[in-house]
Amino acid sequence: MAQTQTFNGRRRVRKFFGKIPEVAEMPNLIEVQKASYDQFLMVAEPKGGRPDEGLQAVFKSVFPISDFSGSSMLEFVKYEFEGPKFDVDECRQRDLTYAAPLKVTLRLIVFDIDEDTGAKSIKDIKEQDVYMGDMPLMTLNGTFIVNGTERVIVSQMHRSPGVFFDHDKGKSHSSGKLLFAARVI
Repeated sequence: MAQTQTFNGRRRVRKFFGKIPEVAEMPNLIEVQKASYDQFLMVAEPKGGRPDEGLQAVFKSVFPISDFSGSSMLEFVKYEFEGPKFDVDECRQRDLTYAAPLKVTLRLIVFDIDEDTGAKSIKDIKEQDVYMGDMPLMTLNGTFIVNGTERVIVSQMHRSPGVFFDHDKGKSHSSGKLLFAARVI
């Protein structure tokens, strides 16, 4: 009978009652999800030198935003996470979500447009931190705590068909108009 340690760091003994010895060690499958979420958030990366991946790439794809007249533009500068307000155990007890506040630094550039030539010149620049919401954090077990309940992300192996569009062939309406419906699966 072989005894091994599990990957979660505890000194839990794994007993093996099979006749054939284990050929390969069981991989830590939760580590893939934890590393992927950490790579998406990039909390440990320096605020100015983040690569264009994950949340940084999402912000870069949305910004800059310009108004229709072209007189102002909103640019993304950086984002940072503050520490979570409550720890994991306290979130479970108080029925709270284990999350960290996300603050984004945005720069508003206001242009002065010459009516004759249409040339733009910078009139004013303002930079400010904006609270964007609370981003759920993953626990050490690879789960999320939402409203005090531990939740897990389960990856879906097969693709759902999506949306089905249908009509009633003019039977429902008295004038014979088609009544359309959609089902999301």
